[in-house]
Amino acid sequence: MVKLWSLLVLISTAACQHVAQPEVPEPPVLDPDEWWGPEDTRYTCNTTIRPFTVKFLPEMINDLKSRLRNHRALVPPLRGVGFQYGFNQQQIDPWVQYWTEQYDFKQREKFLNKFPQYKTNIQGLDIHFIWVKCGRMPAGVTCVPLLLMHSWPGSVREFYEAIPHLTTPRDGIVFEVIAPSMPGFGFSDGAVRPGLGSAQIGVIFKNLMNRLGYRKFYIQGGNWGAVIGNAMATMFQKEMLGLHSNMLILLENNCVELQTLISGVMAAMQLKSHEFDQMSALIVEETGYIHLFATKPDTVGIGLSDSPVGLMAFILEKFSTWTHIEDRSLKDGGLSLHFTRDQLIDNLMIYWITNCISTSFRLYAEAFSNAYRALRIDDFPTVVPIWKLEAINEELFVQPVNKKKYPNLLKITKTAFGGHFFAFEMPKFFARDVFKAVIAFRKFHEDNKICKF
Repeated sequence: MVKLWSLLVLISTAACQHVAQPEVPEPPVLDPDEWWGPEDTRYTCNTTIRPFTVKFLPEMINDLKSRLRNHRALVPPLRGVGFQYGFNQQQIDPWVQYWTEQYDFKQREKFLNKFPQYKTNIQGLDIHFIWVKCGRMPAGVTCVPLLLMHSWPGSVREFYEAIPHLTTPRDGIVFEVIAPSMPGFGFSDGAVRPGLGSAQIGVIFKNLMNRLGYRKFYIQGGNWGAVIGNAMATMFQKEMLGLHSNMLILLENNCVELQTLISGVMAAMQLKSHEFDQMSALIVEETGYIHLFATKPDTVGIGLSDSPVGLMAFILEKFSTWTHIEDRSLKDGGLSLHFTRDQLIDNLMIYWITNCISTSFRLYAEAFSNAYRALRIDDFPTVVPIWKLEAINEELFVQPVNKKKYPNLLKITKTAFGGHFFAFEMPKFFARDVFKAVIAFRKFHEDNKICKF
């Protein structure tokens, strides 16, 4: 029976490659002024570009420390397990002790403000963004705009180590970096009504870049940033100069869904028959959160909004497993092998002080809704040049590249290291690969006599 399902997977793959999908004239055109904020602010919101500063207020710190110190006693973990059942309860107290007693709130607040940050209202939402301008450039160096889009459960904190590399000239170019917090994440407002999916966020980000003076620009994204970047490269093919993605994935493509469904059924059968393929096992074991967020995001969000210990365990477990799946077997989840505690708690602080965990979950519900599926973003090819960075430990989210979707895929960089949060974990290599991609994008435009930035 397992062999039968394996055969079905192969047949579905072949069918998707050779059977034409229903033709649709062009990608959807979304309303560039669609309103996502409170209705009573439609004509009064502040659309200027305003400086922003991260603040760790004393009352917030005191409340946080009180909640951390007074958490309930935890049920002990099973004997001999690491992170296979989730965050190991024996690791909670060391993290709580560090967060309350050793994490230097004043110094970390200063660190989070090391880059210029701003807010501006786009379509009813105050959107936060880091904006590192080029300034005076050496002769022969061209400044080009780069939109960086972060992941879940990450934030703009993922880019802090990479930005200095991106803003240092290399091979005749340097980047003017714009790194926004996605709507509903960190310091950016969440929507007040349903419907704000990846493509709609792409419209907001295009409007943001236009407001900053950029009509054409390069984009980079991982995780949800990659999905948003894919939508932007599909909807705005004349404006996007190139997409560098460290998770080039299609979520709504009919063929991908068919293959995923068959693989899921096959994995369930293997569970019962004990003939368990490793990759199928990973998909079954590690993607339950997607169904939860896509159906009932607010329920789990309530608990994590109230408990910093719960928030910490939930988010750090993802940083462990998604950085290197084998770290599940380690007592501490291998977190110290890839990040410092300050780095990870910085990211937690962004979620905690903005109380954004519930609104970050809602993106899953919007992106997997029937209304969003009807847009068929992933069914349209894009002529935008593409560069894929494929980390060896990004096992859960790797798909074969769809050549019909991306006819101008220029290169796939495959690494022997790194995981899901690549910019955060490997900032120097990440920046170097982005430079290589953009140089290739510029040559692509020159060779095709397309006007580039």
